[in-house]
Amino acid sequence: MTADAASVVRKVRARLVPFLFLLYIVAYLDRINVGFAALQMNAALGFSGRTFGLGAGIFFLSYVAFEIPSNVILARVGARIWIARIMITWGLVSSATMFVRSAPEFYAARFVLGAAEAGFFPGIIYYLTHWFPPHERARTVAAFMTATLVAGVVGGPISGALLTLDGAAGLAGWQWLFLLEGLPAIVLGVIVLAILPERPAGATWLTPVEREALDAALRRDEADPAIAARIAGAPYRDPRVWRLAIVYFTIPVALYAIGFWLPQIVKGASGRSNFTVGLLSAIPYVVGAIGMVIAGRHSDRTGERRWHVVAAALVGGAAFAASAAVGSLVPALMLLSVAMLGLGSMFGPFWTLATSVVGRTGAAVGIALINSIGNIGGFVGPYLFGWIQDATHSFAAGLFFIGALLAAGGSLVLTVRE
Repeated sequence: MTADAASVVRKVRARLVPFLFLLYIVAYLDRINVGFAALQMNAALGFSGRTFGLGAGIFFLSYVAFEIPSNVILARVGARIWIARIMITWGLVSSATMFVRSAPEFYAARFVLGAAEAGFFPGIIYYLTHWFPPHERARTVAAFMTATLVAGVVGGPISGALLTLDGAAGLAGWQWLFLLEGLPAIVLGVIVLAILPERPAGATWLTPVEREALDAALRRDEADPAIAARIAGAPYRDPRVWRLAIVYFTIPVALYAIGFWLPQIVKGASGRSNFTVGLLSAIPYVVGAIGMVIAGRHSDRTGERRWHVVAAALVGGAAFAASAAVGSLVPALMLLSVAMLGLGSMFGPFWTLATSVVGRTGAAVGIALINSIGNIGGFVGPYLFGWIQDATHSFAAGLFFIGALLAAGGSLVLTVRE
């Protein structure tokens, strides 16, 4: 990359990533806020651990079912229109969850929310391939995906504070949580429709010379013979794509099992107020966000992807498993913070490896395929965690399970060649 192209990439990153980062914070918060709502909702509606785990995870069944069609539509109609549609509809559904009164209604609300949001994350990853050359993507994806952890940082205190509105205007605290946390998605969806550029050619904040330099850098990568060979075959016929999907399956198992159950784990270990639980639950996410950024930058600097994923998976898996052996708050939070450090460090290198494997031409379907199959873990993790918690009346076995699975799945990436 020439110096001019490098400066353009920095400019694009500074312009796009903060906005996309904000969008993903809202998306992830609307997925996991049910974990904080459960601190009141489960008792109010009589939900068992298994019922809650099934409802929390069922989001991913519809998300998986509609993800590939959604991403194909995005590639045809453009990111601006389709991402706006996704955000507005999921915001409406998220707010409407305040009206849930029974387990079947809870399941239905989560299923519809998954269908509404389907295609958002892989759509953003696909969108980034039109703006960043491959060797710049790990740090970009990592910067974007720190939103998953920053959502936990800001979402915990906010959700805990909203639960204190219990009884205001005749609504329970968990109802206020769903109502108010769904509104930002609607507002941001309208903003996306108004300002998000599709490709560099439509970016009025780039000069003609800057657009030409960026397009040239992207064309050089696209014309590389090795990349051309990779994109010649359909992604769904490539065994490496399926292996990556299996690897990715283990990441949402851990991410969402903890995302949905962490408030209850902290509540059980501390006995503190819901607001304090929100503050304490933010700590592992802070550590994970730091690790995600550092690992993404180191992976880009060295050009190595697979061992970054493996090392992070082993550290995260070991910490999750070790947390099962402690019962007091401080050591549990320390180990869960290390676990989130490992888990967060996997994302940037993993998705850079994945986009290299599928190539730019096959990116829309390939990324959606990996994410769809992988996100089945988003159903399996919370549901099995709830089932294990009901059966053992403890979180320990569930923590050991997700730790072992993460370590094993991450190691599988060594079988994938770029």
